[in-house]
Amino acid sequence: MSTRVPQRILVAPSGFKESLCAESVASAIASGVRRALPGVRVDTAPIADGGEGTARTLAAATRGTLHEATVVGPVGEPVPSHWARLGGSERSVAVVEMAAAAGLSLVPHDRRDPGATTTYGVGQLMAAALDAGADTILVGCGDSGTCDGGAGALQALGARILDAQGREIGRGGRELVRAHHLDLTELHPRLAEVDIVLACNPHNVLCGPSGVARVFGPQKGASPEQVDELAAALDNWARVLERDGVATGDVATGAGTGASGGLGAGLAAGVGAQLRSRFDALLDSGLSGIDLDRRIRKADLVITAEGSIDFQTPRGKVPAEVARRCQQYGVPVIALAGSLGQGAPAVHDVGIAAIASIITVPMPLSEAVANGERLLTDAAERTMRMILLGGAVSTRSGNRSRKKSA
Repeated sequence: MSTRVPQRILVAPSGFKESLCAESVASAIASGVRRALPGVRVDTAPIADGGEGTARTLAAATRGTLHEATVVGPVGEPVPSHWARLGGSERSVAVVEMAAAAGLSLVPHDRRDPGATTTYGVGQLMAAALDAGADTILVGCGDSGTCDGGAGALQALGARILDAQGREIGRGGRELVRAHHLDLTELHPRLAEVDIVLACNPHNVLCGPSGVARVFGPQKGASPEQVDELAAALDNWARVLERDGVATGDVATGAGTGASGGLGAGLAAGVGAQLRSRFDALLDSGLSGIDLDRRIRKADLVITAEGSIDFQTPRGKVPAEVARRCQQYGVPVIALAGSLGQGAPAVHDVGIAAIASIITVPMPLSEAVANGERLLTDAAERTMRMILLGGAVSTRSGNRSRKKSA
């Protein structure tokens, strides 16, 4: 009995936070698919989301290069970091992953005060890319440990932020309450020659009830009093940026201005950065070199994945974005997850046909993390065998219907 099976499968997952990078997730799933279908064509497209791992993922996907650097970390101490130069493009495109210089994972738990942390290291990475001749800098926003309105990054790029007496203020969001004037006369000279693009969540805004201080401040360690203090400081910073910066839009509540603790506002007003929806920027073949839509069109089935699938997944997570694009071309999508949380079935409404957890028996989180690749491979094999069974049932049912008609 012949059974119709998918001939081309695209594996397009995100990484599993604090466990596996997107490349490892994609490789493990591909191995499981091939166990069940040894001759199938499997295309792997690890998806960067702008947060941790973005630079490495895009460098690997485009056969680019990763450049190591030591920068000022979010708490003011040196940290090892990196930026990437993408391959496969006539233009020199650099990727700066803000989490690699100012991410929350770089902030010790006992020092989590978003009023004190800085994006200075992000500006240092951008300066390194500029010095290396980059024509375009793509900044991935996500997993930040800061709330300084991008002031630190601007300071590293040569901007001077002055108080009412003409003295330079210190680093950290709390200092912005003293900001009175933004002096851009000594910015890095090559900034005028390059395009700066931020891949961000357009729903994040700098100020107001939904501003970054009030929404993300508590997640980054701020007390209610510190949230109020930081919100007031960012309100003042927005006024300075609108008066002295180069942005023409609404700095306080414009789309994406709150990205990475306000990095979006600082770079838009300070250096004229473009704020783009993260997946439009990261999956744009003309910018990142990743043409996901073309690869989806060639597939019979797409498998995506993330560490946890729950009610938040439809709100801009990688599996939902993959499914949205697949719907345009009528390609079915399956999602694997480390865990299925509250509201997980909501993903069916965004086009994911089926979901499955890679964990089949109760186990400690540490054990699941340690065995993540094996669990993913086994889950992918089980999933494909279920698809084969469904194909066999469908074929048998179709044959019986034809016999009755005859």
